[in-house]
Amino acid sequence: MIQIEENKSTLSAMSQMMKNEISATDWPKEGNIIDAKFIKKLSHKAYFDIGRFGTGIIYGVELDNAKETIRSLKPGDSIKLKIVTIDGEEGLVELSMSEAGRQKVWQDAKELMESGEIVKAKINGSNVGGLMATIGDIKTFIPVSQLSLEHYPKVQDGDKVKISEELKKFVDKELNVKIIDVNQRTNKIIASEREALSVNVKELISSYSLGDIVDCMVSGVADFGVFVRFVDNPEVEGMIHISELDHTIVENPKELVKINDEIKAKIIDIKDGKIFLSLKALKEDPWEKVSEKFKEGQVVEGKIYKLNPFGAIVILENNFQGMIHISEFDGDQAKMEKEMIVGKSYSFIIDSIKTDERRINLKLKK
Repeated sequence: MIQIEENKSTLSAMSQMMKNEISATDWPKEGNIIDAKFIKKLSHKAYFDIGRFGTGIIYGVELDNAKETIRSLKPGDSIKLKIVTIDGEEGLVELSMSEAGRQKVWQDAKELMESGEIVKAKINGSNVGGLMATIGDIKTFIPVSQLSLEHYPKVQDGDKVKISEELKKFVDKELNVKIIDVNQRTNKIIASEREALSVNVKELISSYSLGDIVDCMVSGVADFGVFVRFVDNPEVEGMIHISELDHTIVENPKELVKINDEIKAKIIDIKDGKIFLSLKALKEDPWEKVSEKFKEGQVVEGKIYKLNPFGAIVILENNFQGMIHISEFDGDQAKMEKEMIVGKSYSFIIDSIKTDERRINLKLKK
């Protein structure tokens, strides 16, 4: 009886030692990527030495998928493989070469994201949302919002067809990018050209301050504003919103500037690695002297600039803009369009001047 108890105790100790040994050697798990050395290939199987974990085997569909690669292997060649199951055919560790390749792509992408390394991406396709690209074996997507200001499609009215045409121009070209998001669950790897530029550009941007007046060259014109490059640092780009182009209402930025125009602009904001500028900040504000030019009840001449559902925008003397409300036409837009012709001049009476709102309200001169 005593002998049996001693044997049980010995077996228990040995079992615990084995468990500790397995734990200490970090026993492989299904899904792990491991280094393996090719041993040999038979007609329906290939064997690999996986070191202290024994021997691995590839067979069946996995062997068919990997036959070209295996044919090129010589005994002793090293390769990365994925563990499919610990207890496979013949009691060996079942391995996968194709799964290892896919897993390695995700690992490589994650390492690039974590390192912040700038890499070259070959553009091989596009859609209205951005560019499809490859970084080595990694397939990635570069959203339009992650393109640099230089490459951002400068399209009037956000026309999707025109945006798509602009993006097609990048196919077969290379861009410097950073991987910024790796999500294996949604099968997406996102890259950014903007982030790749930001490291050097942020250093250059740090030399500028709010209020600086800089020489710029217009690099693009869109319906929402103007893109410019700094003359002293062409890598630095900025944006002038349409509301900062002039003290008067600007319907189309192309009315004021065109590509390659040299202009001076004032820095009004620096945010998230972007510089925002103003043209109107360098112009005399005509509204500061509006009371010297116009009075309520005054009869003025004005040219119809634009008609909209709310009324008509009228250009007055010295490029001031007035507004005549649709109510002057009994709320009837068709009546207004009949009586007010764009480009033609009419006489109006100033009903009120709202300096704080930068608005001159007009009435029809009866």
